[in-house]
This record gives sequence, C-alpha cells and structure tokens, in this order.
Amino acid sequence: MYAIIARSRLRISSLISRTNRRLSSTAILQDQPPPPPPPLPEPSSAAAGAENKSWNFLKYSLVASLTGGVATAGYATYAYSLDEVEEKTKALHASANYTAGDNASGFDKVQALIYSSAMTVPAKLIELYLDLRRMTEEQVRGFSEPTSDKLLPDLHPLEQHVFTLVLDVSETLVYSDWKRERGWRTFKRPGVEAFLEHLAQFFEIIVYSDQQNMYVDPIIDRLDPKQCIRYRLSRGATKYVGGKHYRDFSMLNRDPSRIIYVSGNALESSLQKENCIEIKPWKGDVEDTSLLDLIPFLEYVGKHRPADIRAVLASYQGRDIAKEFIERSKEHQRRMQEQKQHGRLWRR
Repeated sequence: MYAIIARSRLRISSLISRTNRRLSSTAILQDQPPPPPPPLPEPSSAAAGAENKSWNFLKYSLVASLTGGVATAGYATYAYSLDEVEEKTKALHASANYTAGDNASGFDKVQALIYSSAMTVPAKLIELYLDLRRMTEEQVRGFSEPTSDKLLPDLHPLEQHVFTLVLDVSETLVYSDWKRERGWRTFKRPGVEAFLEHLAQFFEIIVYSDQQNMYVDPIIDRLDPKQCIRYRLSRGATKYVGGKHYRDFSMLNRDPSRIIYVSGNALESSLQKENCIEIKPWKGDVEDTSLLDLIPFLEYVGKHRPADIRAVLASYQGRDIAKEFIERSKEHQRRMQEQKQHGRLWRR
C-alpha cells in the first residue's frame, strides 16, 4: 500500500517538474525580440536592366521634347511675327475644342473626346508661348522704340514755315579720341561755332545722337554757349532695329518736307535717307572745312524755303552738295548775265 502511494507521489512530482520547465521556457521566448523577417529576394539582372532602359528612354524623350520645343519656338520667333504665329495656330486651337455632333454615334463621340484631349496640351503650350512672346515684345519695344510719338513740341504758329536742321554729334560736330597718356578727349570741328551761329538765323537747329545723354549734354553745353541749338535728342529717342540705333524723323513732330539731316554717317544712321546730307566724317583734321563749305547751300534753302527739300536733295544725289551748289550758282549767274545782256540788245 505504501509502495503504491510512494509511486503515485513520484509520478505527480515528475509531472509538476515537467510542467514548470515548459512554462519557464515559454516566458523566456516571450521576452526575446521577434525574429527578423526573411530577406527579400534580390531582383534579377534582367529586370534591373529593363528598369534602367525604361528610365533612360523616358529621360531622353523628355530632353528631346524640350529641345524640339525650344528650337521650334526659336524658329517661329525668328521667321514669323506674332500675328502670323496666331494665324497659323488657329487650327490647333480649334482642334482642342473639337466635339462630335449631337447625331454622332457613341463611338464617334468617344473618338472626338480622345482627340480633343490629345490636342489640349499642345494648344495650351502654344497659348503659353504666345503670352510669353507678347510680354517680351512689349518689354523690348520699350527699349527699341523712341520714348514718345512726338519727340519735339509743336512749332510756334509764327514759325510754321521754318525748316528743321538736324545735326549728328559724333564725327560731325566733334570727335572723341582716347590715348593712354591722357585718356578720353573731345575736339570740336573747325568752324562749328560759326556754322551754328549763322544758320540759327534761318533754321530750327536740333542735335540727334545715338549716344547717351550723359555724353551729349556736356559736349553741347561747352560747344554751344549761345544756345543756337534748340533741342537735344539722344539714344532714348532713336529706334533700335537689327542691333543698331537709327534716327527716325517721322517721330520729330515736324513736316518731313522741311527736315534736313547733316551727318558724317547720315545714310547709315537714319531711316529716312531722302532727308540726308552726308558730309565727310571728321576725325581730327585741323584743315577740314566741310561744315563751312555747306553754309551757302543751307543758307539758300533757309531763305528760299523750297516746297519739298527731299526733291532738292534728290537732285544732288551722288554729288558733293557744297561743290555742286557753287557750280550751279555760277551757272545761274552766267545765265542771268546773258539774259540781262540780251535785254540790253533788244532795247537798242
């Protein structure tokens, strides 16, 4: 009996001992961090190569599209005006708003919707280009166009008959020279004071330069102490065309038939060549008399006021006006003398 009880106690002790070991093992596993997840499988070299090719294709396609767009916009800007570009892209704008008619089939309506959606992006890009170009041209126009449509005030009613004598500054009235030992120095052309003072009796004299006013004003202040020059126009009053500043006499608020422009580079610096008298550019020659030689012709014009000075200047085209005028004056005097002599013979 005691042997049976002893064996039963031994079995119960063994069972309790195994249960305690199982519970203790479970608690230790719960205190440990969870096991790391299994590593992801590395992509194969073929898949990686396909992904790189797709990315490179997308990248080069974007670069090519941008390059093509910029090149097209540049060519359109060079070859066509803003109005011409708008006219040529009307069809593209219309295609972005294309819709099928009410009687169209469902398939046609879907096809029209797809086509309109595909054309929306190019149409929006064209609109953006036109807006940017319009804004840019307005900004450029502010620098390239004269500051006003009327560069000079109205003439006094009593001076409506007066001609306007427009003079260039550089290489016409003065010459600026630079040397290392003294820097810049400006020289006045021989006879310039006498030229201005004498012709101020017959003309409205203005200077019209493509230089900045900070250069023009100090020169004229010293060159013209008697204020024979009424107005001064500088670079802000010129018209910028093809990288060069031109004098535009249509903006002077004067009758173009009564404008004379005298310059050493007249034909190259003005938009109205029919109003030009080109004299020898002056570059420091102390024996030069070009301005003084021109006084007789200009005085004659100022006194007799031809109906259209452009026709008079056209008759001197290709000739030295100062010399040709003297020859014509001599010929005129000779004819007058002949007429007088002929009249005396008839009286006898």
